[in-house]
Amino acid sequence: MTAKSAAAAPRATVYGYPRQGQSRELKKAVEGYWKGRVSADALRQTAAQLRHDNRQQLADAGIQEVPTGDFSLYDHVLDTTVMVGAVPERHREAVAADALDGYFAMARGTQAVAPLEMTKWFDTNYHYLVPELGPDTVFTADSTKQVAELKEALAQGLAARPVLVGPVTYLLLAKPAPGVPAGFEPLTLLDRLLPVYAEVLADLRAAGAEWVQLDEPALVQDRTPAELDAAARVYRGLGALTDRPKLLVASYFDRLGEALPVLAKAPVEGLALDFTEAAAANLDALAAVGGLPGKRLVAGVVNGRNIWINDLQKSLSTLGTLLGLADRVDVAASCSLLHVPLDAAVERDIEPQIVGWLAFARQKTAEIVTLAKALAQGTGAIIGELSANKAALASRADSPLTRDPAVRARSEAVTDADGRRSQPYSERTAAQRAHLGLPLLPTTTIGSFPQTGELRTARADLRAGRIDTAGYEERIRAEIREVIAFQEKTGLDVLVHGEPERNDMVQYFAEQLTGYLATQHGWVQSYGTRYVRPPVLAGDISRPEPMTVRWTSYAQSLSGRPVKGMLTGPVTMLAWSFVRDDQPLAETARQVALALRDEVNDLEASGTSVIQVDEPALRETLPLRAADRAAYLAWATEAFRLTTSGVRPDTQIHTHMCYAEFGDIVQAIDDLDADVISLEAARSHMQVARELAAHGYPREAGPGVYDIHSPRVPSAEEAAELLRTGLEAIPAERLWVNPDCGLKTRGWPETRASLENLVAAARTVRAELPAS
Repeated sequence: MTAKSAAAAPRATVYGYPRQGQSRELKKAVEGYWKGRVSADALRQTAAQLRHDNRQQLADAGIQEVPTGDFSLYDHVLDTTVMVGAVPERHREAVAADALDGYFAMARGTQAVAPLEMTKWFDTNYHYLVPELGPDTVFTADSTKQVAELKEALAQGLAARPVLVGPVTYLLLAKPAPGVPAGFEPLTLLDRLLPVYAEVLADLRAAGAEWVQLDEPALVQDRTPAELDAAARVYRGLGALTDRPKLLVASYFDRLGEALPVLAKAPVEGLALDFTEAAAANLDALAAVGGLPGKRLVAGVVNGRNIWINDLQKSLSTLGTLLGLADRVDVAASCSLLHVPLDAAVERDIEPQIVGWLAFARQKTAEIVTLAKALAQGTGAIIGELSANKAALASRADSPLTRDPAVRARSEAVTDADGRRSQPYSERTAAQRAHLGLPLLPTTTIGSFPQTGELRTARADLRAGRIDTAGYEERIRAEIREVIAFQEKTGLDVLVHGEPERNDMVQYFAEQLTGYLATQHGWVQSYGTRYVRPPVLAGDISRPEPMTVRWTSYAQSLSGRPVKGMLTGPVTMLAWSFVRDDQPLAETARQVALALRDEVNDLEASGTSVIQVDEPALRETLPLRAADRAAYLAWATEAFRLTTSGVRPDTQIHTHMCYAEFGDIVQAIDDLDADVISLEAARSHMQVARELAAHGYPREAGPGVYDIHSPRVPSAEEAAELLRTGLEAIPAERLWVNPDCGLKTRGWPETRASLENLVAAARTVRAELPAS
């Protein structure tokens, strides 16, 4: 590759960066503020320092245009709601009284006011707060945050580009506010919203912005002609403004498809497109529309969602093709680096050779800079980097870690019969009811109980050698005894052991399966202050020994009521890990399913009659384009059935899903052939119950009546009212009563009160049922 002319020298840039800090300083500051230990000024100072350090790290690495506005105290979509003045009516008083407390009230709720609904950001494990809009919504511009963060960057002497959620995506992500008549479409508010964006753009230009990025990932999904027309109208309108910066419209996570010609023709100065494997079709589509003559193209050639090193030579080939399709080509990651950990270099417990296969945010930044350098100066300028990259790729491909002949032979021997229960649901449900003897509207929880400071300290003490294994395990047994005793006293019907031994619902299993690697510092934001450490799925998967049996058996020995065995399902094990990219996901899922099948069978053999296999990521991982979904759902549901189909008819299989839009996958939920499913429903007011009923879902279901992502305690009457709503869609003989999700993040006082109210609600509604 020869050098690009100096007049159009490529720039290295990113769309966003991890927010938390090297030691999760943001999490600690925000949670400290909630608990009254950190002042508002101290929280703002911590946030400002993190933003400063992030920008400086990027600039020092060679990023020539840093993003601003991507940082958030909780969620960037909630920040957009504040920017456009779309604060829900029930939160306006709190926001007016104290903007910071009001902001967090929208995110978490208070005892008196419910929070905004939360769901997954496209097909990632990041959660955003859903805007609530109605025909009476009035938008007003508030660019305070966006302008202030731009000025911070400019004061550092950096070239900066503010990043905003685009108006089309914002409205397409929104939902009708509670009480709004059915049929209202938030996109009808477009003409009201555009003047607000125009005002924000003018403010940013006045503050010194040369470019502003408008993120429109919703346009990579299937869109109607009316929605595409709306996108065209938006960018004709914004492009025609005279008082504005240059506009860069960004998309990511998939191919733009029919939206690409719309944006290519729009009077904006640049487009940012994803050119990784998931969106490779963008390359041919861009050529088909004649490229972007006279415009800037930001090429996302470094995968912003996975942690494997980039194939530099392959990316350079893509970039070489793109050079002829735009006036200027810059280099970036495919999306914000929010979705990956900060720095692989600090991982001391992973072999150095394997660390060389990994690229977290800092390593991806270096890859982007290297590619931009090659684009500007020719490949001769990066000979050393290319050589090292080629060697690292070969090292991974040739490693024995990635191939286990026994695992592959077992996977190849799987038959269709291995994925089917021995009896259909209509027959086995009678056996389960006779075996378990549960009342109508049985009560249970999703699995985890509060992870107290004492439990975290015990784990830390074990790692540090301050206590031995025997001392640690006695602490776990004591916690299980307390959890079982509380559930029995409260009157729950199906118990759980509380999962005190588990650090995370994926990591716990990954640490006991071959083929997985665990990180020590690989934190990624899931929502708000909830950070997870996704394990790295690097090789073939097997289970050397039982993982959960002894703790579940111990809990069952303490009670005459059934205690659920709790596992994380194969799709979620993949979705919430950084998964190998050198073989089809379906093959990796089958390997994980076979390992989990062994655990399910061992749980049953030990006397466990109810086994829950959680699949909260089934919807999250659904491809964004409808044309790609059937193939995904086929292998995903097969993997679940392969996990669970080896048990007797009277063993009851549960699954759990949360915080996603389930209407798109009701048939797939049916295809799982689970006996009982529990789902998040409290914030969405039992929407999923209605969706299951509309589908004719024939099995048992527990739509949640307790929103566990809010600190508020629902009253017994509130839970009872949700149950009555659920009964309008699901008959009593098939309706379960449970929280939305696990209780790991909650404190014991609110957990006790909430579960006591949940049981009281079930008893109240049970008494209202007609006598059989």
